[in-house]
Amino acid sequence: MFRIGKEETEAVARAIMSRDFFKINHSGQEVLHFDDEWRKTVGAKYALTMTSGFAALSSALIGMGIGPGDEVIVPAYTYIASALAVTAAGAIPVIAEADETLTLDAADVEKKLSKHTKAVMPVHIQGFPADMDALKKLSAKYGFRILEDACQADGGSYRGKHLGTIGDAGAYSFNYYKVITAGEGGALVTDDRVIYERALIYHDAAAVAFFGNQLDGITQPLFGGCEYRVSDLTGAILREQLRRLPGLLRDLRRCRDALAERVTGAGKAVQAPSHDLAGDCGTTLALRFGTAEECRAYQRRCREGGVATTVPIDTGKHVYTNWTQIMEKRGALHPKMDPFRMEANQGLNMNYAPDMCPKTLDLLSRTLYIGIDPDWTEAEIDALAAVMNG
Repeated sequence: MFRIGKEETEAVARAIMSRDFFKINHSGQEVLHFDDEWRKTVGAKYALTMTSGFAALSSALIGMGIGPGDEVIVPAYTYIASALAVTAAGAIPVIAEADETLTLDAADVEKKLSKHTKAVMPVHIQGFPADMDALKKLSAKYGFRILEDACQADGGSYRGKHLGTIGDAGAYSFNYYKVITAGEGGALVTDDRVIYERALIYHDAAAVAFFGNQLDGITQPLFGGCEYRVSDLTGAILREQLRRLPGLLRDLRRCRDALAERVTGAGKAVQAPSHDLAGDCGTTLALRFGTAEECRAYQRRCREGGVATTVPIDTGKHVYTNWTQIMEKRGALHPKMDPFRMEANQGLNMNYAPDMCPKTLDLLSRTLYIGIDPDWTEAEIDALAAVMNG
């Protein structure tokens, strides 16, 4: 969480005191207002606020018609939720390398494509934009759908277009660790009416036909799904967080750039490349080293001086080798619900091995992250740089 205050407190109080804070209500309609405000902010036709980024990814995949017999390509470096959303739809995640920016490697995607590939999921990890031009070209050539996982990239952009709106659908997260937060939460956006209608039904399957007029104009038939609906308490917080977003991104990027200017080149560190540095959310300064040993030595120097750092190879469930449920092929508790055991999925690419993405593991071991505080002063940045420069 970066910034929160009395505005969010007052918004929650407003929703509570209305005594009418179910999502469909005749009072504040905070969630419905946030749907509209988020849609306009990112430039999408449709938006649905949900319980999490995982909920948004799952709903988007269902909306795309993804299921048993299908493969979805995901990057080797992303939170496990990206891959689990695929198995939740009954499909098989195919794991591809990350490129030098630590986002999905389009060249490896092309190598991993098969007749079963129905979607590709670029992940804008740490707010780093993926190579959407290359992936869009592949999509046009081979006919797969693109689902952007922008869960760590709220408000980020790629060449002037908001992350999450470049593919067929996009998913965002608003949990405690994201750019804007309601503690938990997420959203799906799309310009595709069919994806939207199916996601609407799926994410609120037991209630969407019962409360309000949510099915007005919906032509897709009702089907069974989940309950990912949020209350107006979440919507009220997110509306205030959204008002903070432009200033927050501006200050994150300013502080990242100021720190990068002072430290790159010191201790053999260079700033990791980006597909669009200006559109990067600025939450993280990524430094790249020639070897893992150089990276660790620099990390020790930083830690001895009190500067918090992370080597992303250490980030647990963000690295494919630690995706226990995927690597051990347990996609569901009941064997007949497990996509790895479904007859329709036999013969698909689930040949997982710890060493199958060596490029990604190498890059992760040679990269150092410094988390950015948007409220740093110039003096504080100078002090950090002095420690990092030794």
